[in-house]
Amino acid sequence: MFGNFLIGLREGLEASLVVCILVAYLVKTGNRRQLPPLWAGVGIAVTLSLAFGALLQFGSSTLTFQAKEALGGTLSILSVGLVTWMVFWMRRTARHLKSELQDKLDAALAVGTGALVVTSFFAVGREGLETSLFIWTAAQATGDGIRPLIGALLGLATSVVLGWLFYKGALRINLARFFRWTGAMLVVVAAGVLAYGIHDLQEADLLPGLHHLAFDISTTIPPDSWYGTLLKGVFNFQPDPTVLQVIVWALYLTPVMGFFLAPERPRPAPNTRTAAGAPAK
Repeated sequence: MFGNFLIGLREGLEASLVVCILVAYLVKTGNRRQLPPLWAGVGIAVTLSLAFGALLQFGSSTLTFQAKEALGGTLSILSVGLVTWMVFWMRRTARHLKSELQDKLDAALAVGTGALVVTSFFAVGREGLETSLFIWTAAQATGDGIRPLIGALLGLATSVVLGWLFYKGALRINLARFFRWTGAMLVVVAAGVLAYGIHDLQEADLLPGLHHLAFDISTTIPPDSWYGTLLKGVFNFQPDPTVLQVIVWALYLTPVMGFFLAPERPRPAPNTRTAAGAPAK
C-alpha cells in the first residue's frame, strides 16, 4: 500500500505542479478567460488515464492464465522503463520546468484555444498514463486486493492538496530534495516490480528458471504475516525468488540507484567573450 501511495503522491504532485504553473501563468498574464480550455485539456487527460487503467484491469481479466502472466510481465517491464526515464527526466529538468511550460503556453496562446487544450492535455496526460500503468503493475505485484488502489488514491489526493497549497503560497518545500528522495524510493519499488515481471514471464514459460530458487525464507518471513505483507507492500519483497529474479533485480537496482544519487555535473557557462585580437562577428 505504501509503495502505491508513494507512486500516486510523486506522479500526482508532478501533474499538480504542472497545472499550478499553467494556471498561475495565465492569471498573471491577464489570460484568465483561457482557463476553461486549460481545464478541459486537464480533464480529458485525467479521463483518458482512468480509462486506460480500467482497460488494463478489466481487459486482463478475460485472458487465460498464461496470456495474463505474459501481459503482466511485459507491462511490468515497460512500466519500470517509463518510471526510470521519468525520475531521471525530472532530476534533469526540474529547475527549468517552469520556463519550458511557460514557453509552450505562450506558443499555444498565439495559435488559439484548441492549441491550449492540446498543450494542457499533453502536459498532464503523460504523467497520468505513466501513473495508471505503474500503479496497475505494482498492484499486481503485491496481490493485496484493493489496498494498493486505496494507497494510490490517497497519494493522488494528497498531491492535489499539496498542489493547491503551493498555488496559494501556503506551502514551501525544497522540491529538488523532495523529488530526489522520492525518486530514490521509486527506484527501489521499480526494482521489485521488475522482479515480479520476470517471475510473470517465467510462469508464462517465456523465460526459464521458474523452479530454480535463489533462496526460500517463507518459514522465517511468511507472506501472510503482517511483516511479510508490509515488506511486500513497500518493497515488493518475495521470500522465495528465483535466481533470475535476484540477478535482474540486482542488475537494475545497483547501477540505476548509483547513477540517480550521483551528484550532477555542473554545466559550464557559455563563453561569450571574444578572444583577444579576434575580429568580432
